[in-house]
Amino acid sequence: MTEQSTQRTRKDIEAHIIAQSWKDEAYKQQLLSNPKPVIEREFGVQLPSEVNVRVLEENPTTLYFVLPIRPNLSEVELSDAQLEAVAGGVIPALVGSVAFYASNALSKALTD
Repeated sequence: MTEQSTQRTRKDIEAHIIAQSWKDEAYKQQLLSNPKPVIEREFGVQLPSEVNVRVLEENPTTLYFVLPIRPNLSEVELSDAQLEAVAGGVIPALVGSVAFYASNALSKALTD
C-alpha cells in the first residue's frame, strides 16, 4: 500500500467523529466539552500544546462554515493533476464538504 492509501484524510476523520458522536451521546458530550483529549485518544496522537480544538454542533437555525488556513502558495508545488483540479477556481474537497452540510440543512429547512 502507498503512504497515501494508508493515511486517513481529514474528511475520513471528520466522518468517523460525526458517526461516533451520533451513536454515543456520552462521546458527543465529551467531544463538545473537551475535544482535544477525545481526538488525541481516538486517534492515538498527541497534538502540540499550541493547537486548540473546537467542536460546534449545528442546530436547525444555525449553520457553521469553517474557513481553512490559507496556504502559502509560494511554498507549495502542485502536480499537473492538482493544477487542473483548481484551474477553474474551485477546490472540490472543500466545496464537497460545504455542499454536503449546506444541502443537508437546506433540504431539512425546505421540507419541514
